[in-house]
Amino acid sequence: MKKLMNAPGDFVDQALDGLTMANPSIVRDGENGRVVRRAEGARKGKVGVASGGGSGHLPLFTGYVGKGLLDTCSIGNVFEGPNVGSCMDAIKLADGDRGVLRLYGNYGGDRMNFDMAGEMLEDEIRTTTVLGTDDIASASPEESAKRRGVAGIVYAYKIAGAKAETGADLDEVTAAAAKAVAATRTIGVALAPCQVPGSAKPTFTLGEDEIEMGMGIHGEPGIWRNKLRSADEIAGEMLERLLAETPNGAGSEVSILVNGLGATPLEELFILFRHASQKLSTAGFSIVQPLVGNYVTSMEMAGASISLCFLDEELKSMLAAPANCPFWRVG
Repeated sequence: MKKLMNAPGDFVDQALDGLTMANPSIVRDGENGRVVRRAEGARKGKVGVASGGGSGHLPLFTGYVGKGLLDTCSIGNVFEGPNVGSCMDAIKLADGDRGVLRLYGNYGGDRMNFDMAGEMLEDEIRTTTVLGTDDIASASPEESAKRRGVAGIVYAYKIAGAKAETGADLDEVTAAAAKAVAATRTIGVALAPCQVPGSAKPTFTLGEDEIEMGMGIHGEPGIWRNKLRSADEIAGEMLERLLAETPNGAGSEVSILVNGLGATPLEELFILFRHASQKLSTAGFSIVQPLVGNYVTSMEMAGASISLCFLDEELKSMLAAPANCPFWRVG
């Protein structure tokens, strides 16, 4: 598989260089340069929101650093979590003297290193943790805490960031992020694999005429593999599975994110959105702030995910609040 790069070992750092050079609102920082933070630095008196994860998923994670979203983000190698030092740097650089929310996906390496970073800084900075657990294909509803965090974490970023901008305290920001996670469901479908820079083979194999429902953003196994179906059939099953997990007490308003995994044309995403929006309308839901595009990718993986965020008045207002980062602007 061909890639535009100089050397595999330089892939992440040169991409971060280019990202920050093209977007002066964010800069690289930290001992090894693997933290991206807002250029103006932490704002005194505001709760900080720090995230992190492996490279290879832009705009996730570093692309969401900006006003009304994340304050800092630590970044690891492609599909590898950030190290403990980068996690500590991200927490320290996000701190405005009111504590820091650590908000990241539910993956073992990320969890271990952010936990260690929090423990090592506990005498200096108060921190809390919220994990993204929106991937319904990765565990049953009874074990929802074990689910992976995928594209739906974007909603938690937006809502936690907006809440922090209001001057809310750390407990209030943490509660808003946790509410967003609890209100969000995602499922993905893969059509073709990706390949990590420097690797001799793709991360998984999939026949030319096959799809896999529920596959994770690193190629984690899904729930079934079969022949390619029409876009309406695929979107219909994804919506059916998502709506089967509508949270108890959900209202009639929902935001939908149709996300491309890296190699799927926008036209195909809009074809999925077309049918998904029809299914939501038939089910009695009104769509608020729909999102269609590449929000959480997996290198050049072909496929898409659909996320639903079931809204109440607080989530709706936080989703609509102004935000500005290199890949997403609201207001």
